[in-house]
Amino acid sequence: MILVPLIVSQIIIAQAFFGNHWKRVHTQMTRSLAGEVAIMMRLLDESPDMARDMAQSVGIKMSINQKLNRPAKTDNNARETGRLSAQLDARIKEPASVYMDRANRLLFIDVPRDGQVVTFATSLRRVYSTSTEVFILWLAASVLIVSILITPFVIGHTRSIKRIAAAAHKFGRGLDAPGFTPSGSYEIREAAHALITMKERLNRYNRTRTDMLNAVSHDLKTPLARMRLAVETDSSSRENLIHDIDRLSEMVNGYLAFARGEIPEIEQEISLPAMLLRIARDEAGDKKIKTNFPDQPLTFFARPTALASAFHNIIENASRHAKSKIEITETDSFDRIEITIDDDGRGIPAARRMDVLRPFVRLDESRGENTGGTGLGLSIAQTAVENHGGQILLEDSPMGGLRVRVVLPV
Repeated sequence: MILVPLIVSQIIIAQAFFGNHWKRVHTQMTRSLAGEVAIMMRLLDESPDMARDMAQSVGIKMSINQKLNRPAKTDNNARETGRLSAQLDARIKEPASVYMDRANRLLFIDVPRDGQVVTFATSLRRVYSTSTEVFILWLAASVLIVSILITPFVIGHTRSIKRIAAAAHKFGRGLDAPGFTPSGSYEIREAAHALITMKERLNRYNRTRTDMLNAVSHDLKTPLARMRLAVETDSSSRENLIHDIDRLSEMVNGYLAFARGEIPEIEQEISLPAMLLRIARDEAGDKKIKTNFPDQPLTFFARPTALASAFHNIIENASRHAKSKIEITETDSFDRIEITIDDDGRGIPAARRMDVLRPFVRLDESRGENTGGTGLGLSIAQTAVENHGGQILLEDSPMGGLRVRVVLPV
């Protein structure tokens, strides 16, 4: 992701810009030197002294030799001097031979003249610049340096991703991943936190189903056993049998309501005050209702039936245990909506508040005697709220009873 775009961009820069730049610079340098050699060759016929003065002034050593010991192969077609050879052929009549001494960075041009050889010696830098090659080397070196610098970070990130994958495989098999903690970049840590949250929700889901089945089996045994005994001994009245049947129906209906809370539903844009007012009017009975809603409440996308079921159970629970009044408040912020439902009942001890969110758990000893219900209300509400990415918090109310605080992301 980092090295491939970097290498491609370096190649494009080197090819598109420096390739053309290199060609233009070398062409100009060879044209200049070839022109100087052509002028000095003409001056040799007219004024040899002026030719030598010119050679000295432009940094060229000129000599006239009878015979030279040169290699059999010239450097006319070499990468460094190929353009110079072409420029010389275009400017002087005699065929020039070009030789290089790469070790000393020297350039020799031999031009035949009247049975002799005129040699022009100068620096190889007059026709070939190594700055572009050095720059390309630095481009390659920069890629290498970046590779060395990012390698530890890439290894650290990939190691974090592999740890997340390994933990996900364990979680998928129902196992725990001891020692798994979020690490790496911010995004990777967010993914790890999301995985941990998902695992906790799955564990809670499994615990809820286990608790529910245990509670249903336990609560059904008692009335069924009592009904069987009554039928076998004919020792129970008709009213007692009807009461046991009603109790069984209530538990079955509660289980069905709990199961319906997880049925998929299309999300719609909703606003909560109208929903809360309608539920409060239906469930409050003779309790006094006070509401505090924003003038322009936020709208957000949610599953209205599931949320209505959640708030129905919360407000019904508050109404059942409140002495005389209930207060419903909505507080909006840029990223969440917070609903608080307070009652003036006896409240719930802090040590028992986690228990009340479990299915089929009733805390009659702390919330009053003979209040009815199956203990599924807050469990249904918690499931619906968590399916929206929110949470339910149970706290002490300023009114003396219980405060149920529902936080929903927008």
